[in-house]
Amino acid sequence: MTEERLPYFHAAGAAAAAFLLYVVTLAPTTWFWDTSEYIATAHILGIPHPPGNPLFVVVGKVWSLLLAPSGLPVAVRINLLAAATSAVATGFFFLVAFRVLKGWLEAEEEAEGDGSIWFRRVPIIGAWAGALLGSTAFTVWNQSNVNEKVYTLSVLGIAVVSWLAVRWVDRKEEPGSGWLLVLAVYLMVLGSTNHLMALLPAPAFLAVVLIEKPGVFLDRRLMSRATMAVLLGVSFNFFLPIRSAQQPIINEGEPVCESFAGAAAAVYSMGRVGCQALAANLTREQYGKPSIFTDPTSDSLNPSPRGFDILGHQLLNYFQYFDWQWARGLSVSEVPGNTRLPFTLVFLGLGVWGLVASRSSHRSHLVYLGTLAFTLSLALVYYLNFRYGYSIAPETAAANQMEVRERDYFFIGSFHLWGFLAGMGIAASWRWAAGGSLNPRKLALSAPILILAFVPLVSNWAWATRSGDFSARDWGYNLLQSVEPYGILFTNGDNDTFPLWYLQEVEGIRQDVTVIVVQYLFTDWYPRQLLYHTHPDRQRPFTDDEGLGLYEPPDAAPTRPITLLTDAELDQVSTVILSQDYTVTLGDGAVQFPEGTRLGRGEQIALAIIQDSLEERPVHFASTGGLARSLSLEGWALRQGLASQLRMEDLGERAGVVQVADNLGGEWFDFERSRILAEEIFLYRGLRDRDIWADRATLNIPWHFYFLYLQMADASNRMSGTEERMEELLGEADRFLITAQGGRRAVQ
Repeated sequence: MTEERLPYFHAAGAAAAAFLLYVVTLAPTTWFWDTSEYIATAHILGIPHPPGNPLFVVVGKVWSLLLAPSGLPVAVRINLLAAATSAVATGFFFLVAFRVLKGWLEAEEEAEGDGSIWFRRVPIIGAWAGALLGSTAFTVWNQSNVNEKVYTLSVLGIAVVSWLAVRWVDRKEEPGSGWLLVLAVYLMVLGSTNHLMALLPAPAFLAVVLIEKPGVFLDRRLMSRATMAVLLGVSFNFFLPIRSAQQPIINEGEPVCESFAGAAAAVYSMGRVGCQALAANLTREQYGKPSIFTDPTSDSLNPSPRGFDILGHQLLNYFQYFDWQWARGLSVSEVPGNTRLPFTLVFLGLGVWGLVASRSSHRSHLVYLGTLAFTLSLALVYYLNFRYGYSIAPETAAANQMEVRERDYFFIGSFHLWGFLAGMGIAASWRWAAGGSLNPRKLALSAPILILAFVPLVSNWAWATRSGDFSARDWGYNLLQSVEPYGILFTNGDNDTFPLWYLQEVEGIRQDVTVIVVQYLFTDWYPRQLLYHTHPDRQRPFTDDEGLGLYEPPDAAPTRPITLLTDAELDQVSTVILSQDYTVTLGDGAVQFPEGTRLGRGEQIALAIIQDSLEERPVHFASTGGLARSLSLEGWALRQGLASQLRMEDLGERAGVVQVADNLGGEWFDFERSRILAEEIFLYRGLRDRDIWADRATLNIPWHFYFLYLQMADASNRMSGTEERMEELLGEADRFLITAQGGRRAVQ
């Protein structure tokens, strides 16, 4: 097969079609989970959570700068990066699928040979079917129209390496073909500085080289070039300590190194030795991932071996995600075994058929695709060693034994690849239905089988599209606006933190607010960063650029950081169990902790921050649960919109404040401030009257608004409001309830 006959034009067309689809369904702004974190860190060249993803951060920044003249918002630019990388991956997989199908026909159609025009058309149509299936598989599509993770860049690397493997098999005896191997090695290692997913093609690539030409491993010149490629690729991780030392405002893990030697040791040993902070970052030490041989649901202090029970559940969890890919919209249920199942089994069988076809094409095609499919699915399931799946865990499973969200995005490469395998299977089944020939009339009669390639496009559209979805951006905006000027806001997790980072660092909204992630207070690096960034010289000012007029600008900015503790004193704080009663004075009040109370490092630092800040900075909690409850402060928490302000006073004596019913939390509620926020300031795009809310793990977001309006209705009633007013507020609450139940389709 000559290079001139490779369908590069069709491959580019497939990539362009996928890109257009993603643009049409593109998110117009940020979304939940890690989306805001990655958009923000790409924008400011910050350090996201370990392992830091330096390649993504730099590529994202460069990409955003290149698109800046377009005038598109930063979030749209970064979302387009996900769309572009996924679409280009589709183009490279197209070339792989065509080459395999062409080889299959070369082996199967000796009688007709190149004389039949369909000898070329069938592989092209099969590759197009694969492109359509691969790009519209639910998880692929859902991750390609918003930059929630860094995985579309990894999938692009997998696709390019796959094409290099196929090309090397064809050209392995040609001079200079070794550079294809070196390039593949470089791309995998460089890609690992984005995410280790980039290394997943390595077993398949190695297997092909061993089968086709094991002697290359004795080629010293080639091995030296490959070694240089490894050293050069992994060196991108030096970005982490260099940028971290400059103290960007998002600097997770703070992987600063005191010497180049220590940094180099950590980089080239993959975190096994060297600079401790960088090594901990590269190995994701803070997450405490259990061994692949340990049951992840067992007690971490007394772990149990990994048994067949949990492994069986993990495999079922993968099948659940596979079940979503091809006809997600046929059932609102997350679990397998409904109207989606026939299509799931059909596409499972078509993918297997595609693998069988690759066996006739070339022995190395089957070895590569089979090994890659196995690595991206079953082997990855074993390596990831997840706890019980978010939506299919047994009802008896404790919360700490379950994943906090669905993890289908880890298998985006598997589903993208399987779409192409199924497309190859469609081509094979098409020819089979035509009686095993390439007769144009018979092929035309059996052509309806090609309609299968359009099933995911039609069925997944409503579930995968993010067009017009501002829900995460507006949720973060509403939460930030619930905080008074120069306020401190204690948050509890990704979804009440990262959207706020996005708004502050990308859109420049309410940068005066100090957002504090409670869990990070237990680390050694985060409290020091808070102290640094809230120093009066670096405190960002309160401005009312939007002209909301909600808050009067304070007479002066804070004159001191959020705590008076020094870096050295912060480092010395550790968990204690009180040997006697302990009273902490907070403003005009005090809170007492009885003997035997366990105060962790984070809780003690939070207390110090509150104690040192109350005079100059209003203190807020994103939830009256969590930190407020663990510090016994919920009795002084006054609900204002989506946040609760700490007021060390008798709230029952405060004008305009009422305590809502116990079944609504029993919180003290500032009705007028909450009313102004809810009815005049807040934005609700995508948060109420929604048709589908695909991610069940974030349903608590619309529940917040439903609950807020219920509290407002109760407070209005208790403050002698009219019955009509209460009914109006309850009606608004019901609009959020529709979304909180999964959308109109879920409640039908």
